[in-house]
Amino acid sequence: MTAKLSVNLNAVAMLRNRRDLPWPSVTGLGAIALEAGAAGLTVHPRPDQRHIRGSDVPAIRALIDDRFPGREFNIEGYPSEDFLALVIANEPEQVTFVPDDPAQPTSDHGWNFPDNADFLAAAVARMKEKGIRVSLFCDPDASHGQLTAAAATGADRVELYTGPYGSSHEGSGNAESELKKLEKTAAMAAEFGLGVNAGHDLTVANLPALAKAIPHLAEVSIGHALTADALVHGMAGTVQRFLAALETGG
Repeated sequence: MTAKLSVNLNAVAMLRNRRDLPWPSVTGLGAIALEAGAAGLTVHPRPDQRHIRGSDVPAIRALIDDRFPGREFNIEGYPSEDFLALVIANEPEQVTFVPDDPAQPTSDHGWNFPDNADFLAAAVARMKEKGIRVSLFCDPDASHGQLTAAAATGADRVELYTGPYGSSHEGSGNAESELKKLEKTAAMAAEFGLGVNAGHDLTVANLPALAKAIPHLAEVSIGHALTADALVHGMAGTVQRFLAALETGG
């Protein structure tokens, strides 16, 4: 099985927000990514709207519905009441709950599932009532107890935080040890019936090894590295490069 690629548009939105201008277009580049073969689009709206704005979310929903039926919309965020209302209003195929503080520059750790069991279970139930698949952000070295609690929330998947792996120098012993943590956690998640997504600092160079280590990997969500590469190769060419990297490891 080859993992699907969801293109995270946050970095595109951040570049747009530097000026009071409508470009680069979040939906325009999202459309190019989907035309090039991406399986879906991801956004992570934050309260300060420093990248994705509230108005971007329905625009992306409309783009997928009107031009790319069958592709997926994934909305990431902390499950506050405001966030849950945004999700319900826009009916993504998937929601990913992350334990972010609003001031964090980016997601950098997974949930403590036992400590947040009741809170997450209630949020998961609300999403499942609307037919929305739920993924929970998960540390790369989660324990058996952590995954037991994750499965008990009723979630469909976990998204493995791949930051420590992605930031490791290619071929270093540290990269190999971080990959083994991800492989072990993914295997345990599968034992609990949880699908496995992954995301953070994934590149064309490090994707093949990850996909090979986790053959049941369902989806990768990639934004920063993909957007950076698009400055060199263009969005369409970059999506094709990332898809090829997934195929190499799959």
